[in-house]
Amino acid sequence: MIVLSKEDTNYRQCAITVMDNIADPDITFDKEGVSNYFYEYKKAEQENVLTGKAGEQKLHRLAEEIKKNGQGKPYDCLIGLSGGVDSTYVAYLVKQLGLRPLAVHLDNGWNSELAVMNVENIVTKLGFDLYTLVVNWEEFKDIQLSYLKASVVDIEVVSDHAIFATMYKLAKDKNIGYIISGTNVVTEHIMPPSWLYKKMDFTNLKDIHSKYGSVKIKTYPTFDFKKYVYYSAVLKLTPISILNYVPYNKQQIKELITKELDWRDYGGKHYESAFTKFYQAYILPQKFKIDKRKAHLSTLICSGQMTKEDALKELEQLLYEPAQLKSDTEYVIKKFGLTEKEFEDIMKLPVRKHEEFKTDQHLKEGYMNLLRKTERFRRFLKAKK
Repeated sequence: MIVLSKEDTNYRQCAITVMDNIADPDITFDKEGVSNYFYEYKKAEQENVLTGKAGEQKLHRLAEEIKKNGQGKPYDCLIGLSGGVDSTYVAYLVKQLGLRPLAVHLDNGWNSELAVMNVENIVTKLGFDLYTLVVNWEEFKDIQLSYLKASVVDIEVVSDHAIFATMYKLAKDKNIGYIISGTNVVTEHIMPPSWLYKKMDFTNLKDIHSKYGSVKIKTYPTFDFKKYVYYSAVLKLTPISILNYVPYNKQQIKELITKELDWRDYGGKHYESAFTKFYQAYILPQKFKIDKRKAHLSTLICSGQMTKEDALKELEQLLYEPAQLKSDTEYVIKKFGLTEKEFEDIMKLPVRKHEEFKTDQHLKEGYMNLLRKTERFRRFLKAKK
């Protein structure tokens, strides 16, 4: 059942979080009115988050393992660096742990000046080398426009796919065995599946671009299924989420990195990118009826970092101040090379699912079936070594 407003008689909101059946029509509630998102968060926290001594020990063991593996190499790990809170704190932590990372930053043409300043401050103060991937703007713009014209929800796939492809290739080329990620449970676990799509599905990206794009992809970093198998199964590269092993209070961490690294706040999650800000604060709410703040704030409620009352007050705030929205809209439209009418027409197109285009799902299912069928044999071979 589709519910579009709080005035709808079928409207329901979780008794604990601010997730509701506007955000996700598939949300479920128990007899106390608590949604599935609360229980899913608690399960993820129990399975993935280590606190106190257990977290310290896990982090110490990982650091020692990474140092040992990286002996004699220029770098012992890779970190992505956007200039946002999570990636900045990861950079701070790996320095405290005595690791020698190569920091990787994606310049996709949408970075805010503040993001560039933050990244420069971080690598300078921590003494890290920085690898910046500067994408070909005409190619990147054409792929992003393809996603807009296709009317699929996860336009951020275009940036995320490029950074993942770059990180894994760098790890292989530079013989780096570990990729340290800023993903974590306590500030970002809750996210309805319908709001996202798989970042590494190049089949989907290629099909969308083939139908709506016009610029040939020559330099944009890609990550097809063969590379996925090679990197994960052969090289065994799996991102490590170290933020799950340390106390991670968002507000306290902001204060820490501001003091230690001269970090400056953007005012919103992932707003270090001008496009991401516009996408999350305008395109998603207007076209897809998605307010990502509900998921972000609900996670903070579940992790004890915010009260529901404060979250509801924050949701009452405008996503965009009118003057800023006008300015940002003009900037985005101009940068994409669109007219105002062309952009309005795109916004009016009916929403489509990523699955309406080709996907690599059948390949992944076949691969997982193969792994299941050969599990005993692989265990036998491992035992023989």
